[in-house]
Amino acid sequence: MTGTNVVSVLDGPGKVRVESRELPEPGPDEVLVQIAAVGVCGSDVHYYQHGRIGDFVVREPLVLGHEASGVVVARGDRANRHELGQRVALEPGVPCGRCAQCRAGRYNLCPDVRFFATPPIDGTFARYVTINENFAYAVPDTMTDEQAALIEPLSVGLWAARRAGVTPGDTVLVTGAGPIGLLAVQAARVAGAAQVVVTDLSPVRRELALRLGADAALDPADQASGLAELQADVLVECSGAQAAVTAGLGAVRGGGTAVLVGMGADEVRLPMSALQVREITVTGTFRYANTYPAAIALVAAGRVDLDPLVTGRFGLNQVEQALTTGSTGEGTVKAIVYPQRDEI
Repeated sequence: MTGTNVVSVLDGPGKVRVESRELPEPGPDEVLVQIAAVGVCGSDVHYYQHGRIGDFVVREPLVLGHEASGVVVARGDRANRHELGQRVALEPGVPCGRCAQCRAGRYNLCPDVRFFATPPIDGTFARYVTINENFAYAVPDTMTDEQAALIEPLSVGLWAARRAGVTPGDTVLVTGAGPIGLLAVQAARVAGAAQVVVTDLSPVRRELALRLGADAALDPADQASGLAELQADVLVECSGAQAAVTAGLGAVRGGGTAVLVGMGADEVRLPMSALQVREITVTGTFRYANTYPAAIALVAAGRVDLDPLVTGRFGLNQVEQALTTGSTGEGTVKAIVYPQRDEI
């Protein structure tokens, strides 16, 4: 294929522009994907606001966006997994496949992974991208472009449930009802949780959590909420806030498990005495591995509902608006960018 690509570029904190580039050419094992829809992640917003996340610093113009779906429009010489015209969900991190972590199946921990929209790797706020064919997953025609794009954050929720070892009959506490927390609610249900309780300061998000399968949605500022007496088997902490971490751990039963998903701060304090006395297992979680087939199957079967998460739609010329919409309305959950359109 010949032609040009149009991308949205982050030049630095608060600086976004649109530019034309050469159309990328797929390598031997890659496919060229015409991007249909891209979800706006909290990491995109963080890069826009601060120009960095931890050690990942935007030092040169960067294309954001990594929650993507699209259509295969060209293939490399050795790529034969997909026919042209196949609709796909893109898993945004392509690992090396050679290191010890990859060989052990933990490719999300590959030190040489190339992950979309993580400096210096450009992302998917673009009309076209290339990707290794094995990380483009076919989706059924019954799945919308938006649903296919949101397979990525759903994978985060599924991975958190796996890391927590949620089993049938468990009581699961999810702190933070943002997109990942809301998907963690559904992931816990899929895993067989008997009771799912959510906490969030926003009444709008608490109500949405109830719509998506939570049994109770509590205001953490309410001292009479009964959170401390919950005795949850599992905590899935999705806010990254110190107060939520502390309160959440306090609600876990002895011998329970806590998975820290939220990345609101580089460091949080842990109540070590309580953790030791109650033998609570605390673990982190980083992205996901081997989740896309299951995530696609769950959405296709109607067991996970992604549609209520979408609260705004934007064209490629409106990426800055998409990145800032969360700060202008309490009801905002997930913005979607349509790169093939200038404006919506």
